[in-house]
Amino acid sequence: MIDLAQLLTSQFKITQADLDKAKSYQNRYDGRLEQILVNMGCLTEEDLAPLYSQLLGYPLFVPDKYPSWQLPDFTELSTLQEFKALDCLLIGEVDGVWLLACKDPLSLNLAQYLQRYDTNFEIFVATESQLQTYFYEIQSHTESNIDDDELTGDEEARLRELASEAPTVNLLNSLITKALARGASDMHLEPHKGHFRVRYRIDGVLHEVDKLAPKMQLPITTRLKILSGMDIAEKRRPQDGKIEMRIANQELDIRVSALPLNDGESIVLRFLLKESIRYDMSVLGLSNDTQHLIQEDLKKTTGVILLTGPTGSGKTTTLYTFLNELNRPNVKIITLEDPVEYQLEGVNQVQVNNEIGFNFAAGLRSIVRQDPDIIMVGEIRDAETARIALQSALTGHLVFSTVHTNDAASAYTRLLDLGVEEFLLNAALVSVVAQRLARRLCQHCATPLEGAQTLFDKYPIEEVALNAGIEINIKQPVGCEQCNHTGFKGRIAINEYLSCDDTIKQIPKNDQFISKAKEHNQKLKRRNLMQDGLYKVITGVTTIDEVLRVAG
Repeated sequence: MIDLAQLLTSQFKITQADLDKAKSYQNRYDGRLEQILVNMGCLTEEDLAPLYSQLLGYPLFVPDKYPSWQLPDFTELSTLQEFKALDCLLIGEVDGVWLLACKDPLSLNLAQYLQRYDTNFEIFVATESQLQTYFYEIQSHTESNIDDDELTGDEEARLRELASEAPTVNLLNSLITKALARGASDMHLEPHKGHFRVRYRIDGVLHEVDKLAPKMQLPITTRLKILSGMDIAEKRRPQDGKIEMRIANQELDIRVSALPLNDGESIVLRFLLKESIRYDMSVLGLSNDTQHLIQEDLKKTTGVILLTGPTGSGKTTTLYTFLNELNRPNVKIITLEDPVEYQLEGVNQVQVNNEIGFNFAAGLRSIVRQDPDIIMVGEIRDAETARIALQSALTGHLVFSTVHTNDAASAYTRLLDLGVEEFLLNAALVSVVAQRLARRLCQHCATPLEGAQTLFDKYPIEEVALNAGIEINIKQPVGCEQCNHTGFKGRIAINEYLSCDDTIKQIPKNDQFISKAKEHNQKLKRRNLMQDGLYKVITGVTTIDEVLRVAG
């Protein structure tokens, strides 16, 4: 048998320090080493199946690879409950040999159960989510359907009971734990082609990871609604909620959104992990010249610095990074956000509440009476908020905010459309930074791109390299264990910087402004979004396909 400790350190990346800590706990309180590591958050429940497979030599349970496999015909639920208690499932019989898929092949209870039968067994190692999927599928043949549209008192009570049963709780925890282990920012649960599909958004891209039985949709959806404070009987209108929980030794805030569909509800979970975010300029991935320009702007004591880009382009993280650079004991910083996603130590963060009329404009009027040095407004959505923010900059405040536009110059036209006067824009704006997020190449497995010369004819790669004074080092994704075989790990900012200098102020803010502003930036050899993306391609940080996806 393979040595467990050696397997944990070599194949599952457990550090010697964590292993020693787990062994010390084991010596004092007993217990299984791998289970202690799960409780410590060093291993996930999903890691246990491949761990036992390698340790004991049992094959992994992969239903799709067994075309003859069928759900056993359980006629009595007591039999099913017996298997559920053992975390195993009878998956078939071949020449008198029982085929068993089990979560924990080292379980003493399982060994005692098998000794009761005078037969041979072949063990397959399954994950928690696999077992729960098939338990529900079996149960669906023996339990009556609950009406999805109208719930009586008894049905609602039964639904709450289903949602609180161990299989539902364990499966949901397993899905969330797996999402965190893979670095997902969101988890999508939605009905799709007769299944309940599970997808993770990792580095901005959705990946399908599981297909659950249709019967699992209602218990899982109900549990999420209960945890997030939603109405479980309401299935006809969208709902939003929030969950605070601890999973895999991590404190976790989850924003939950439920949206009615034709064949059920789509549930989206956004994970907010405080310890996973580093508000550091070096982490953003700003180009050296752009970072230098922004840091010069951060030295100013008055004016407005705007970030632009679509939802999910990292604007809030970038603004938090700017605030972190300026956060000192002699500076008062107040933010106005909807919602407050992450806590910043030493910063006064205010939550907008539209239900009581406390919107961005009302909040901003209150903030300026609090004698702040720096103000951050989560988003400029209306004329009043825009006007107060810009006027605050003229009265001695440094103001940060965001607007939704495609590029930096369009921020001017967006604010003009909201009714802001041109003279106020010219007087208050310091700079505008447009941003997108591209996936970062995994630094463990990326290799130089062969035939990179073919890209030179299609894109101005040599021109960008020459203007920036950098060498061309284009790389391609490969895939390894570090990046879940995607070739990418993490994301990097692609930016366009527009300084609101005297030349920009003198350009009339008419339909010719955007093109003239871009010409001015090109004369200063400042890159647009596409060119900054190429800069990141040239330096081997991302790929041309990623740049075209987010900035093309």
